[in-house]
Amino acid sequence: MADGKRRSGAGSPPDGGWGWVIVGCCFMVTVCTRAVTRCISIFFVEFQAYFGADYSATAWIHSLVDCTTMLCAPLGSLVGNRWSCRVSVMLGGLLSSAGLLLGSFSSSLEILYLTMGVLTGVGFALCYTPAIAMVGCYFERRKALAYGIAMSGSGIGTFVLAPAVQLLIERYSWRGALLVLSGVVANLCVCGALLRPITARQGEEEPADGEGAESAMEEKPGNVSPQYAELAGKLPNQSDDRLISLLSGSPAPRLQRRRCFLSSEEYRFLLLPDFLFLSMSFLLLAAGCSLPFVYLVPYAHSAGVGHQHAAFLMSILGVLDIVGNITFGWLTDRRCVKRWRLACYVVAVAMEGLCCLAAPLLRSFPLLVPFAVLYGYFDGAYVALIPVVTSDTVGPQYLSSALGVVYFLHAIPYLISPPIGGWLVDVTGSYTSTFFLSGGALLASAAVLAAAAGVRHCRRGRLAASRDPKPRPLCLSDQSQHFTDFDKETLGKAAS
Repeated sequence: MADGKRRSGAGSPPDGGWGWVIVGCCFMVTVCTRAVTRCISIFFVEFQAYFGADYSATAWIHSLVDCTTMLCAPLGSLVGNRWSCRVSVMLGGLLSSAGLLLGSFSSSLEILYLTMGVLTGVGFALCYTPAIAMVGCYFERRKALAYGIAMSGSGIGTFVLAPAVQLLIERYSWRGALLVLSGVVANLCVCGALLRPITARQGEEEPADGEGAESAMEEKPGNVSPQYAELAGKLPNQSDDRLISLLSGSPAPRLQRRRCFLSSEEYRFLLLPDFLFLSMSFLLLAAGCSLPFVYLVPYAHSAGVGHQHAAFLMSILGVLDIVGNITFGWLTDRRCVKRWRLACYVVAVAMEGLCCLAAPLLRSFPLLVPFAVLYGYFDGAYVALIPVVTSDTVGPQYLSSALGVVYFLHAIPYLISPPIGGWLVDVTGSYTSTFFLSGGALLASAAVLAAAAGVRHCRRGRLAASRDPKPRPLCLSDQSQHFTDFDKETLGKAAS
């Protein structure tokens, strides 16, 4: 019976069970990180009025939060791999909550840059990547659906928090609103406590004595998916504990943790041509995707839309973000669509770009509602597919490290694009060029991946044609040569 329990613990990811708790925790992490970051744009007008700053200076707050979150994403991966995702998320919850708390007492924009920008961003980075990577460890067959549900937290959080934050600002000022957000973000510590590693089997008690614990450590590496077992032959000169860590997608055993903090094997995927094209696309994507979230509310105000209606546009973005997360996650898990995941991602990014190009033509609340609907839907679609497309490109054994690099690539565009957008508003006196910048970057991102996929498809077609085992029909010269050889052979036999 004990052997049966051990066998049941090994094999492919469970695709359910405690995995749904992990999905719920990742959902709350995206609420407390991405949704809170989006809602910072609601403070935009308040910070301008209180500190007497221009658009460009105020936009640095949102830029620093986004940039620090993505810039420190590899740090979150490293902490999760070396210790545990639980430690990383709980530590991040403490730092981000402290950043918002200290920001509520700020007396200048510079202090807000350090507290609300840098400190909160580092905390978000420690939470975001490990929580997303944990979902990939628990799901394989229904991975896209699980990620769709988990990533919908940013949409649901935006829908709930946007009007709530506006109400808190009106009632308690921006300082009181930041204080309440600090308490909300502190719940990341609770989410981190529930992130149980995949290697801890259900229905099997942890041994108490030292001998049992040692045998359990020897058996836990058996929890490896068969489809990645063949990778063992391709990774020579690695210790057993390091190899099992790569195959199972789980944090490395303690023996490995004592050896080194960084390992080049974790980043072998960086030389893959497909990942290089994906990285280039992500850079352009990050340059364009954040601008509408920063400038939609100020743009609505400039078009004569009231404060509550402008905040309601962010809520609409959040609701459709949820629909995009879940519907695209469910759709791309279907057998007939699974091979077209990359194409679905490209279409979603391209549609976002077209929405941004049309935004300057929309100068009233009824016209801005369709923009919020379409942009929110396709934003949710591509956000749910980022970890899925990354996993399909590098493989689940490198997912945690790859996600750290992917979100790191978002850092510099997140840092410079909102201030550039604000500078364009200051120079031109309108938001047209800012939305054109956003739309152009998104369309370029989609074009890079589409071109890379087209080149790869042509190369595969040529390779398949060169390896075609079917015999070719003989040309006239070949046929005549065959007949000549046959006649010589026949005459030789007759002579003998």
